[in-house]
Amino acid sequence: MVGVTGISMISRRQALGGAAALGLAGLSAPSWAHGGDVQAREIRSGFDAVSGEDIDLTIARGTRRVGRRQGSAVAVNGSVPGPLVRLKQGQTVRLNVTNTLDEDSSIHWHGLLVPFQYDGVPGVSFPGIAPGETFRYEFPVRQAGTYWWHSHSGLQEQTGHYGPIIIEPDDPDPVEADRDYVLLLSEFTPHHPHRLMAKLKKGEGYFNYQQRSWTDDYPLTAEERRMWAKMRMMPTDILDVTGAEYTYLANGHGPADGLEYAFRPGERVRLRLINGSAMTFFNVRIPGLVMTVVAADGQNVRPVEVDELQIGVAETYDVIVEPRGAAAYTIAAESMDRSGMAVASLVSAPGARADVPALRSPPLLTMADMGMNHGSAHGMEHGASQGMNHGASQGMNHGAAQGMDHGAMGHGAMAGDATDHTAMDHPAMDHGGGSHAAMGHSDQAPASASMNGMDMRDTDLLPDTVKVGPGIDMVSMNPVDRMGDPGIGLATVPHRTLNYRMLRALARNPVRPPTREMEIHLTGNMERYMWSFDGQKFAAVSDSPIRFAHDERVRVKLVNDTMMAHPIHLHGHFFELVNGADAADQPLKHTVIVQPGGSATFDLTANEPGDWAFHCHLLYHMHAGMFQVVSVAFPQGEGA
Repeated sequence: MVGVTGISMISRRQALGGAAALGLAGLSAPSWAHGGDVQAREIRSGFDAVSGEDIDLTIARGTRRVGRRQGSAVAVNGSVPGPLVRLKQGQTVRLNVTNTLDEDSSIHWHGLLVPFQYDGVPGVSFPGIAPGETFRYEFPVRQAGTYWWHSHSGLQEQTGHYGPIIIEPDDPDPVEADRDYVLLLSEFTPHHPHRLMAKLKKGEGYFNYQQRSWTDDYPLTAEERRMWAKMRMMPTDILDVTGAEYTYLANGHGPADGLEYAFRPGERVRLRLINGSAMTFFNVRIPGLVMTVVAADGQNVRPVEVDELQIGVAETYDVIVEPRGAAAYTIAAESMDRSGMAVASLVSAPGARADVPALRSPPLLTMADMGMNHGSAHGMEHGASQGMNHGASQGMNHGAAQGMDHGAMGHGAMAGDATDHTAMDHPAMDHGGGSHAAMGHSDQAPASASMNGMDMRDTDLLPDTVKVGPGIDMVSMNPVDRMGDPGIGLATVPHRTLNYRMLRALARNPVRPPTREMEIHLTGNMERYMWSFDGQKFAAVSDSPIRFAHDERVRVKLVNDTMMAHPIHLHGHFFELVNGADAADQPLKHTVIVQPGGSATFDLTANEPGDWAFHCHLLYHMHAGMFQVVSVAFPQGEGA
C-alpha cells in the first residue's frame, strides 16, 4: 500500500484538475464492463460496524448475488452496503480510504459538516483517489444524527459503493428508544450502470413496463390521449428505472432474504430510514403500526405520527414504532411507481412473519404534475394537519385503473436480459389496488384539462436566467408551492401520510431574514434524457459557480419545470425549509424533494466556506448534467 496522503487546503483550480473523475460528461466504462475479467471475490450482503478515531476502509470490486441474479459490484470492506460508520459528536475522526479499483474512486460523507477539501467530490473539492492510493479524510465531528456515505465518482454508487453513518450526540439524546436499528434502502441490478444510462438515452421510458397497455386500461378521453401524445409522455412515467430492472434491497438484502429486526412487545424501537438508492423513491409503511417521525436528515423534529411516508433519494428519517399486539410486522418499502418493494420484518421470535402487503395499483401523473394547477399555494393542502393529504387539487387523483395485470409486466425480465426476479416474489401479491370510493375519490385517470391555448413548451414563461434550448421540453405553467404534497401516489391513500409542512424543528433556530432571493429552475428534456439547472448542464457552467458571500442569508426558490420529482442536495450545509412554520421552527434539511411542476423554497445561511456540489440526487440525472457548484467565500483574511 502506498503512503497515506491528505490535503490541508486545495484551490478550486487544483480540484478541477481532476474534473474527469466527476463523471458528469462522457466518462467511459472501465474495461471490466466490456466483458473483461471480474475478480472472483464474493461480496456479502449486510454490513459490520466500524468506530473509533482511526477507521480503515477499502474499496474493491467483486461478484454480487441477490436471489438468482448476479453481477459485478463495488464494495467497501467486502460488503454491500459498506460498514456502518459509528461516530461520536465532538470527536475527531481519521478515515483512511484505500482504492484497489482500476479507476479513481471517492467517498462523500452525505450530510456531514466537514471542511470542503474532505467533502469527497472529485473535480470540485479534491482530485479523487487514484488506483492503488490511500486518502485520509480527517475532520472534527460537529453534529449528531443519521447520515450515510457514498461514492461521488462516475456511477459507482449504483454498483454498491455506499453505507450508513450514525453519530451519537454528546448531550443526552432527546429520542428515547429501547432498540435502535438502521434500515438502508437501495437497489440491485446485475448490469453495469453505463448500460442503463445508454438505454435511458435511447428511450427515457425504456424501463417503464407499466406503459404497455395504458391506452386500454386507463379510461382517458380523446383529448387527454392527444395531450399525453403531444408531450410524448405516459401518465405512468413515474420513475426512470423500475422494478423491471431493479431488485429492491433492505440493508443489502432482497425481499426473499428474510431480514429481521427483533423486538419485545411494548418496546420503543427506533428505525433509522436511509434512502441510499440511485434512482428510487420509496413509500414506507408498517401495516398495523403507527410511525412517529422524530428526525429528518439527521436533525431532530417535533414528533409527528403518520401511517406512511415517502422518502426521496438521499433523505433520511428516524421513526419510532411500538410493536405490541402481534408476533411480527412487515416493513414494506414500496417503490413510488409500485413496481416492486424492499421487505423486512419486525419479529418477536426468529422466523415469525406477517403478511406482505400486495403492490398497489400504479399511480398516474396529474395536471398538477404538469405545472397546470390553478389553485393557490395554500389551497393545495387539504387536511395536511390531519395527515389526510388529498393532493394538489380536488379530483386530481393518483390512483390507477383496477385490474392491471402486473404478472405480465411488473417483474419480468427484459428482452435479451437474463434477468430473474424470483427473489422479488412477494406472497399473495395480486396487485389489485384498494378502492378509494369511500373517500370520494375514483381510481380512474387524472381529471381532464383543456389544452386549448396552452403550450407546455412556452419558454416565454421562463425568467432571463434560464437558457432556452434543446435541453428544455417542458415549462411549468403555474408552479405553485407543493411542499404540502405527500408525494406522487400518496394523495388519495386512506391514512395519514407525511409532508414537509408537518415538520417543525425540535430546537428553535436563530432568526435572521434573508438579504436576497434567487430562483433556480430544474429543467430537462425527458425524451432526449437531458437534465440541467436553468437550462444548462454542468459541462456548460463548470467555470461559473453559484456564488455566496460568507455568512450571507439567501432565500432560494427551486422551480421544477419537469414532470419528475427531483431530490435536490446541497453539500456542506443545512438549509431551513420555508414550509409555513415560524422562522425559528423551520426544519433543517440537506435534501429537498421538488415535486413535478411545482416549487420548493429554503433559507440558506452560507457559513461553510469553500466549493460545494449542488445537484439532483437521482444518479443518472446528475450524470446527465443536473449539477452545479456552489462557491462560498472565505471570511475576510482567509482563503483557499
